[in-house]
Amino acid sequence: MKNNKGQIAIMIICVFLGIIVAIQIKTVNKTVGEGLLPTQRAQQLASELKKLQDEREALKKELDELEGKIKLYEKGEADKNIYTENLYKDLEKYRMFAGNLDVEGPGIVLEINDPPMDIQFGEESSIVDELDMILQIISVLNASEAEAISINDQRYTSYTEIVRAGNHIEINGVSVGPPIVIKAIGDSSLLESSLSLKGGILWHLEYYTDYIVQLRQEKSINIPKYRKIKEFTFAKPVPELVN
Repeated sequence: MKNNKGQIAIMIICVFLGIIVAIQIKTVNKTVGEGLLPTQRAQQLASELKKLQDEREALKKELDELEGKIKLYEKGEADKNIYTENLYKDLEKYRMFAGNLDVEGPGIVLEINDPPMDIQFGEESSIVDELDMILQIISVLNASEAEAISINDQRYTSYTEIVRAGNHIEINGVSVGPPIVIKAIGDSSLLESSLSLKGGILWHLEYYTDYIVQLRQEKSINIPKYRKIKEFTFAKPVPELVN
């Protein structure tokens, strides 16, 4: 009986020891496994990280190249815009010189009207008969650096014709009559003083004729463009000589 009890006790101890050994083995395996898995994961993450870093560098390089191209395009467009803007400004300037643009600015307004009928003696006089005076006024204004001139809203240019036609004047092919209103854009003080010089054209009109003359400065004057179209039939540009 004692032997049976001893055997049972030994068997229980062996089972218990077996269970303990199995638990220990499982714990060791688990510990070892957990030790290997982080290492493998770290290696995998390191590989993926390097791959992402390589992709990032490639994308960064591509982005730098694209940004460089954009800068070149922007610079080219900016240069083009500057060139176009300067070309447009030059074109506008020469169009103003030619009188092909409506313009505005400070200047003077000179109005010359016929004498009242009740003070005229003998032959009736009219400013339309005084073409030489009108041309002298234009010459004085040009000499005073007027930038634009009009006569009764007809732009005066190098192509403007002023001719007597009956009881009126034709300017640029348009009939005008008294009063003659001459407008000029430029330095108002200079234009006025040039016309008002003692012994000058206005001095002569005021003291030796009965014409009614009014001269005033204005801060803003509108002068319309030359409306006739000039075609060049015989003249042509001279080619530039290339060294």
